[in-house]
Amino acid sequence: VFCGVRFMAETAKILNPTKTVLLPTEKGGCSLAESITAADVRALREAYPGVPIVTYINTYADVKAECDICCTSSNAAAVVESLKSDTVIFLPDEFLARNVARETGRHVIVPSVLRKGALAAGSDDTTVEHTMIAWKGRCEVHELFTPEDVDVVRRQYPDVMILAHPECSPEVTAKADFSGSTTAMIRAVERSKAKRFLLLTECSMGDNIVAANPGKEMLRLCSHRCPHMHEITLEQTRDPLRFMRSEIAVRPDFARAADLGVTSSAIAETLRIATVGDYDVALSKLNLASRQIPIVVKLEDGARQDLALLERLAVPGSKGPV
Repeated sequence: VFCGVRFMAETAKILNPTKTVLLPTEKGGCSLAESITAADVRALREAYPGVPIVTYINTYADVKAECDICCTSSNAAAVVESLKSDTVIFLPDEFLARNVARETGRHVIVPSVLRKGALAAGSDDTTVEHTMIAWKGRCEVHELFTPEDVDVVRRQYPDVMILAHPECSPEVTAKADFSGSTTAMIRAVERSKAKRFLLLTECSMGDNIVAANPGKEMLRLCSHRCPHMHEITLEQTRDPLRFMRSEIAVRPDFARAADLGVTSSAIAETLRIATVGDYDVALSKLNLASRQIPIVVKLEDGARQDLALLERLAVPGSKGPV
């Protein structure tokens, strides 16, 4: 039983096709997932032939099936860089695209009209060599946070550590002390010596972090909650199991195509761990015997350039070259 929204349950089904996945709510919508269609992706591919398409995990299965690779907020920059392409299409979150573009040294284009070679519409800083083509999708929760919110909190609580999810605008993340995925924010709070925190993300997240960190104060200044996540009640969680209803089904052709993109994203995230020397963790996550996916290992400064360790990443029986 997936107590979330539909794109999450679909992704769980794609990665676990033999398991029954139940969604407790009838709709389980998401403003990001609903901002783009498979037809939109096909139009982008026609307008920008040969340009790789990255889709954020917050999309429906038919959209994932049209794209080349999926990403999460935690590995988005690593996925973009792994493509080795001067131009990348990043869908559908405009703010996440802009934050990743800043991190990877790209200027952003948001095309208002899709036509072949339409690289002029809505361009940002063109002094940067590489390009990211974004989409006008936004999270209806994260877009509500403003730079002024950050300024007000800092004036009231000068010692606060402010953490922002990368679905917030670049103006907000630039003013925050830390920007990262939900998991990254949790870890940052756990590791920080600060005693007071503010999370610029969906408000319920703060409740979980407070419970896990009783000695740290979480400012309760948030009024932004996801209306879709809050559709789910305890009774709705019980009834799918009682009556075996609300099962998630994904068309086999969508599932096969989307599985490749989601799995490629998992590999990119795993190898990002490997770059800091934690090869055993990477090895424990790689299960590629049935995959025909290339693996790229990027060694960053300080990583051990030990050929024997790198060769261990070539899992026996894997069809994907390293």
